[in-house]
Amino acid sequence: MKEIINLPVHSIEEEEYHINMGPQHPSTHGVLRLVVTLQGETVKKVQPHCGYIHRGIEKMCEKDTYQQIIHLTDRMDYLSAHINNHAVCLLVEGALEVEVPERVKYIRTIIDELNRIASHQLWWCSFGMDLGGLTCFFYGLRDREHILDIFEESFGSRLLHSYYTPGGLMQDIHPNFQKRTKDFIKYFRKKIKDYDKLLSGNVIFENRSQGIGVMSKEDAINYGVSGPSGRASGWSCDIRKKYPYGVYDKAEFNEILRTDGDTYGRYMVRMDEMRESMKIIEQLIDNIPEGDYTAKMKPIIKLPAGEYYQRVESARGELGIYCISDGNKTPVRMKFRTPSFVNLGVLDKLSRDMKIADLVAIGASLDLVIPDIDR
Repeated sequence: MKEIINLPVHSIEEEEYHINMGPQHPSTHGVLRLVVTLQGETVKKVQPHCGYIHRGIEKMCEKDTYQQIIHLTDRMDYLSAHINNHAVCLLVEGALEVEVPERVKYIRTIIDELNRIASHQLWWCSFGMDLGGLTCFFYGLRDREHILDIFEESFGSRLLHSYYTPGGLMQDIHPNFQKRTKDFIKYFRKKIKDYDKLLSGNVIFENRSQGIGVMSKEDAINYGVSGPSGRASGWSCDIRKKYPYGVYDKAEFNEILRTDGDTYGRYMVRMDEMRESMKIIEQLIDNIPEGDYTAKMKPIIKLPAGEYYQRVESARGELGIYCISDGNKTPVRMKFRTPSFVNLGVLDKLSRDMKIADLVAIGASLDLVIPDIDR
């Protein structure tokens, strides 16, 4: 007779599975691969695999002039393109001790906040869609088009602008810029109320987001999670308040802080930030001073030999630029501290012992832009 071997029987809850979320675009908002370890439906580990669209931007900067580097920063966090450009300009202007016209500072600050609103609108519509609210996608993109139309009329581009240059702006603002911006604020102040009706107060959305992916203030600081994600955990880290640039010191606005630190908290911080951005724009739009739209700059920019660092508050958090110059027209080394790359590091901790559906909500609440990770 054949010997009967009794193999141990494991339930599906006891076995671990490794599945890929991504890197195809529809599942991860970009070319990001997450290797997820599951025990049943429960997430045990999330291991990000980056580099699928790595372009070597930091290395390319070593061969490009400072004017050309502006175009590269567009391609990192493309939803904060203006703000990325602003960081490079501030670094160059600070190193050269160039004082840009007051008109430039006002215009840059207004455009940065329009850029922030447009970024948060796209985040909102995709967040709702991720959790099953398909209508959010149409509402968010509908309203974002108003900002993109203003950008297209003023700069000739809707996404990658390169409008800022060291010393000022590529050209002066369009004659319609102020009127169209004020019209948009009046329009969107009413429409954002629909966002709350559609999603913020939706009981299904609240159940999917409240108490999910809780990040303590200590964890936010330890992981370096800045921007709205860090401020939802009570960490005061807004660069616009801590290290003012542009004319943020001339505008009254609140740094939005919450203490719940969950997915819903990160959602609400961004919703309130859109309202604060509108408040900033309203204070500045009618007070843009007359004057030149650029300072006098040499055709070939050479930074004095040394090390320089500049930080700004992008839509996703702190963007820092570290530059080493040897006095030539191209930097020796350029290093970007991008918020999406840093914020990605906490995804594993927030997702452990959550469900697969929770992982989708947590990832959406961190508002990751993949080219900002793969530089």
